Amino acid sequence: MVGEIRFENVSKTFIRPDGETVQALNNIELNINQGDFVCLIGPSGCGKSTMLRLLAGLDTPTGGAVYLDEEKVTKPSCDRGLVFQDHNLFPWLTIYDNVAFGLKVRKLFKEKKESVEEFIKLVGLEGFERSYPHQLSGGMCQRASLARALIGHPKALLLDEPLGALDAFTRMNMQDELLRIKAEQKMTMVMVTHDVDEAVYLSNRIVVMSPRPAKIEKVIDVELSQPRDRSNPEFIRLRNEILKILDFAGKEREVDYII
Repeated sequence: MVGEIRFENVSKTFIRPDGETVQALNNIELNINQGDFVCLIGPSGCGKSTMLRLLAGLDTPTGGAVYLDEEKVTKPSCDRGLVFQDHNLFPWLTIYDNVAFGLKVRKLFKEKKESVEEFIKLVGLEGFERSYPHQLSGGMCQRASLARALIGHPKALLLDEPLGALDAFTRMNMQDELLRIKAEQKMTMVMVTHDVDEAVYLSNRIVVMSPRPAKIEKVIDVELSQPRDRSNPEFIRLRNEILKILDFAGKEREVDYII
């Protein structure tokens, strides 16, 4: 497992139903090292999720290329696990079968059957294997979604606002769970978030993006040790620095929104 990511001069243009061309990303250059926890933060509609979709292989750049370990990303792969804001579990399957689904599709279930219980335990869902998604809380469903993404042993875990729909208490607990899983699995994580405190709490690098057509305003290294204290003066300084950058970007450019 390595997990080095590179965005090389990446642009992305969409065409609206009315024929208008919309540029979402503008010549993005970004290197993400193996084992980094990187948060992408910026105004709504600025292209953060577009970057994640390109990295996941769910979409292709209009210009430039995205690489994982020097291999060009052209399609989805188990090398990149993906977790959305909505857990997207199959409601007709138990938690066990949801987590095992990818193994079954790849015909690996028989030889890797024991890993299903392993990853259910990793995310703290022991005892809920036979439950269905509607019987669990939102936080528990997101844990199951994490297990499903992790069971393929990806080089990089991609997180598209996975905690956005959770209440504040559950969200903070899940942030700690992400850090624990990150420490155990030692994989690269890239997360889209609108929450500045969350970005400072979780990541070792924060990519602050401008309104679209998005460019990178600044990459901020977070050198605070884990676990982090949200009242630490350096934590507060970093949060204020990011808020200043986002406020400046919002005042200097017209912010448009895209779906």
